[in-house]
Amino acid sequence: METQVMNVDASLKTDHRMFFPEMEGLVLLLLLLSSPTSTEESAVYRGADRNQDHTPGPHYLLDPIRNVIQSTRGANVTLPCIMRHRPRSYKVKWSKVNPLDPMENLIIITNGKYHKNYDKLKGRARMRRSHRLDASLVITNVTLEDEGRYKCELVNGLEDQSLTLSLHLEGVVFPYQSRGGRYGFNYMEARQACEEQDGRLATYSQLYQAWTDGLDWCNAGWLLEGGVHYPVIVPRQPCGGDLPPGIRSYGPKDPLKDKFDAFCFTSALQGRVFFLRGPMNYTEALAACRARGARLAKVGHLYAAWRFFGLDHCDGGWLVDGSVRFPIADPRERCGGLPDPGVRSFGFRGREERLYGGFCYAGV
Repeated sequence: METQVMNVDASLKTDHRMFFPEMEGLVLLLLLLSSPTSTEESAVYRGADRNQDHTPGPHYLLDPIRNVIQSTRGANVTLPCIMRHRPRSYKVKWSKVNPLDPMENLIIITNGKYHKNYDKLKGRARMRRSHRLDASLVITNVTLEDEGRYKCELVNGLEDQSLTLSLHLEGVVFPYQSRGGRYGFNYMEARQACEEQDGRLATYSQLYQAWTDGLDWCNAGWLLEGGVHYPVIVPRQPCGGDLPPGIRSYGPKDPLKDKFDAFCFTSALQGRVFFLRGPMNYTEALAACRARGARLAKVGHLYAAWRFFGLDHCDGGWLVDGSVRFPIADPRERCGGLPDPGVRSFGFRGREERLYGGFCYAGV
């Protein structure tokens, strides 16, 4: 097995900036272009502008206090973009930046009075407009697909400026195998499998965060960027030998021909998961959930309920994909015997086996 250790700096640096109040007209223009008259004023000016592109002319956009905005699925989130003052004629363009897609993914364009929405966020995006210098973007009912980088660009024909923000969702990464066993997915099959289980392929940064949170997994899986990796906390021979702990890489792989497992990501649960005691076979579990106005839970539902609501149950239960799993928030000897919390798996079982209960999901 070809492995290598990826060194990653996971730190996120947050700059706290000082903002100038709104000022209009020639007085503001002269103030911004003139040299500060004191050491204190000079320090404030440099603090506000230290990440700006130092080209001639006024800087219209304030640096954000935070470049990374945290949210969860189903929430409403605001991506801040504030002007120091408004040019006489301008437009603000919001777009989503995808490093793998050179096309501009427009979300909304406004000139301060009128705006045009595009289909990227399916009508869930609007301008906040809490004051006349506010060009912030509001995204309602955040989805897994909304995570990523966003650009606010002010265009006035002479001094075009932009800032970039990252939207991160709080969530959980889970490894997922095909029913046929280990290493059964090409890249597109892995993407589809995660979506079918209420998730999406995890990004490298999400896998890194999961590793720091305790994810230790020997089997390699596809990530959203197209790479194949696996996280190791306790080095051992079946997991790459005695290399240091870290995120191991399989290097470049063919997305159509090469097959691996998948690392999926899901966020906060919109609904609830509950357990029905068995014994039941798969068909009986389906019917039992339906009788209670619910359906058999997906794997992503179970992981989200475990991570966000502390779901803890010792008995194995059917899930809609035909696997049998149980979530442990409080590890103990009679519930799997492993030292760490997690979702335990019995794998895919014969659907006629009458040995298990069922985990149901009731949406909102």
